[in-house]
Amino acid sequence: MSEKIVARPLITIANIIWSFNHKTHLPQILLIKRACSPFKNHWALPETLLRSNESANDACIRLIKDKIGVLIPNSASEQLATFTDPNRVVSDRALAIAYMTFLPTMPQLKAGYGATEARWFNFSFKEKKFILQNDDIILNLNSESLLAFDHHQIINTAIIRIKNKLNYQPTILQILGPTFTLRQAREVYATFLRKNIDQIDNSNFKKTHRKIFKEVGTASTKQSGRPPKLFKLAETCIPNYTC
Repeated sequence: MSEKIVARPLITIANIIWSFNHKTHLPQILLIKRACSPFKNHWALPETLLRSNESANDACIRLIKDKIGVLIPNSASEQLATFTDPNRVVSDRALAIAYMTFLPTMPQLKAGYGATEARWFNFSFKEKKFILQNDDIILNLNSESLLAFDHHQIINTAIIRIKNKLNYQPTILQILGPTFTLRQAREVYATFLRKNIDQIDNSNFKKTHRKIFKEVGTASTKQSGRPPKLFKLAETCIPNYTC
């Protein structure tokens, strides 16, 4: 029996939208609750179908604008990987081109087409395993995850990418804004390294990252004591991605 040939599989654009919660001191990921089958009422990454008249990069920008009303600069997103498992979608043959987007703010969320809810989920770890949490909703990032499709795999791929680049191109720090303190940077690093922030020595951290962090001044603060110094990413650490 000959194999079934699919000439035109669906192509979706999935986006891992990262931000930072200054109250919890944790990175965050934007998830939507799906309104339709398959995986109705499951949490998922924002995604869209690639249109016939646009590139994947154009779809990446449109997805963010449509879902949360934000127009991003080219350097705010990067292409992650393409996911092609034949069984990733039950009914149709569908490929996913995944992007990561780094937002320094947390825009007010409103569920768009195909979603009933949109929420920010804190990205953290419990017993050395990464989790996503919003109040009492906890999503594990393993094969038994309640996330739709293979979105747990997409997020895990993003985590590995970010972790592997922390010491030479930490684009994830764009979620802190154009400038940040060393403590804020350590908070982000600690989460991805599954450590407590106190396990990352401030002096050693500054020394080992001096080539990728550039001091730009001091923070304005009403607290007593010496204000913390502000840093920004070196230009070589923010590639000019095409998305």
